[in-house]
Amino acid sequence: MIGRLAGSIVSFRGDSLVIDVGGVGYEVFITAKVAAGLGTPGDRAVIHTHLHVREDIMSLFGFPTEADRDLFRMLLSAQGVGPKVALAMLGSFSADALRQVVATEDVDALTVVPGIGRRTAQKIILDLRPRLADLEADVLDSASPSAQLRDALESLGYAPAEIRSVMPSIDSDIDLKEQIRQALKALAR
Repeated sequence: MIGRLAGSIVSFRGDSLVIDVGGVGYEVFITAKVAAGLGTPGDRAVIHTHLHVREDIMSLFGFPTEADRDLFRMLLSAQGVGPKVALAMLGSFSADALRQVVATEDVDALTVVPGIGRRTAQKIILDLRPRLADLEADVLDSASPSAQLRDALESLGYAPAEIRSVMPSIDSDIDLKEQIRQALKALAR
């Protein structure tokens, strides 16, 4: 198994990058957030990887930390989640936000991820909730940031369909006030 790559970034190609390690170029699938934090071609990078093997292809998926890679592997163990959907989930949510979404059973937040409908979101939460039982009490007791954002937009009179259409474009790593500003700008278009 290939667990980690350290080398020079050769190029970025949409949802992947090529990293040169000892003269061999490895193509690694990554999220846009990971790509933004790695630097530019020629820079040195360390990527923690998961090698996904199917009967017809072997694919590498890359993460900035071992914890992110371990969360990816946990997502793969959930029913209905393949590597592309798991990567999309990590691209839509930070690790902490994703843990909070599962802990608070926020089905609507997961439906923002491309490829996840309401039923699949419910199955994912059902599968992952026991595995994430060691979450902090404050995570379990508080509403997820995406739920707070949806509640705020609903209170302003926006329809659930309108809200769902802008949720993927909102940065989940910023505070709630900034998320609301971003959502209102997106809804005004």
